[in-house]
Amino acid sequence: MKVTIVGAGAVGASCAEYIAIKNFASEVVILDIKEGFAEGKAMDLMQTASLNNFDTKIVGTTNDYSKTSNSQICVITSGIPRKPGMTREELIGINAGIVKDVASNLLKESPDSILIVVSNPMDTMTYLVHKTTSIPSSRIIGMGGALDSARFKYRLAEALESPISDIDGMVIGGHSDKGMVPLTSMATRNGIRVSELISEKRLNQVAEETKIGGATLTKLLGTSAWYAPGAAVSSLVQSIACNHKKVFPCSVMLDGEYGLKDLCIGVPIVLGKNGIENIIELKLNSDEMKNLRESAEGVSMTNSLLDI
Repeated sequence: MKVTIVGAGAVGASCAEYIAIKNFASEVVILDIKEGFAEGKAMDLMQTASLNNFDTKIVGTTNDYSKTSNSQICVITSGIPRKPGMTREELIGINAGIVKDVASNLLKESPDSILIVVSNPMDTMTYLVHKTTSIPSSRIIGMGGALDSARFKYRLAEALESPISDIDGMVIGGHSDKGMVPLTSMATRNGIRVSELISEKRLNQVAEETKIGGATLTKLLGTSAWYAPGAAVSSLVQSIACNHKKVFPCSVMLDGEYGLKDLCIGVPIVLGKNGIENIIELKLNSDEMKNLRESAEGVSMTNSLLDI
């Protein structure tokens, strides 16, 4: 199993590290446009192999897409990260051109690969890849919901003073501060609905903290987060590579599901060797459905800014 990651920044390097440590891929290629940067990251990571007990080979390359040839899965993290006070949507003008070129170059070398889009604004960049490539929609996946759900579970565990392993929860909708829809009504602790364990006020607070999770970290760090995004990507890649068929909320092209069409937005899917094996339609309550539709309107507005 060969995996390519485009973008050797903090997120891309974290993706490579977590994938290598899980030891299911034979090779990870990191590509970047900055001379020597990906090579340096790859060398640094390879020097941890004996310490972290993995056999995955990590290779770095400066803009040489031939090194990515025959990749089964390609991850696109390239583009500029968010700065403090910047929304994901403000990145669209710069990152759209980058993502379009990257996807095209990857598919020239690996026409059968599955693409995972991480670049922001993620839902719109995923939509862009759909509109500018000819590969099946089952092979184009936006990462956001898996990360947002991990942040939701972190906040739920914090509120409940519980181990995170006890918590199950999901965020659907757009991967933006206003677009996320944390499914508080379905969140559980060991099968017990969280709504029975904490007040509605505290649960609403958890939802709001989840929505601004990325912005909170950007303010603290001065740039976008990288550990959790890298871990989220590695989980998606592993489910595809190992055909685990795990369920993750991801940004996918909808064609009537949830009453939505011709946009990419976060909903639960089954991820296996073919990419998207199935889109799951949840029975949402009226508030959740309303919030999802409002989120979809926001994503569609951002999509309208694309020059495609």
